[in-house]
Amino acid sequence: MLNPFQRMIESQVEGVHRQMVNAADELRAMEIVGSAGGGAVKVTVSGLGEVLGVEIDPQVIAEGDVELVQDLVAAGVREAMRRAAELKREKLSSCLPLASLGMELPDLL
Repeated sequence: MLNPFQRMIESQVEGVHRQMVNAADELRAMEIVGSAGGGAVKVTVSGLGEVLGVEIDPQVIAEGDVELVQDLVAAGVREAMRRAAELKREKLSSCLPLASLGMELPDLL
């Protein structure tokens, strides 16, 4: 049998868990685009950082500079992942009480 304090803690943990599951679902459904080379390369990732697609302007490939294409893809991925991480941090911070106190939290999803 739980005392009132334990019951309160348990209900709060259940609420946080529910919010985290909802946040993960929302993040999974998001599509964030990072680009490089003035839009010559676009990389789309989910809010969880899963790469969903890469678009490369055919003109960049036609120029034949493989190293440039590689650099642009890497830059596009970095930008998309940075944006996804920022959105994820914001979304999860709203679920966790300690985050509102400025406490740095580990990557939970």
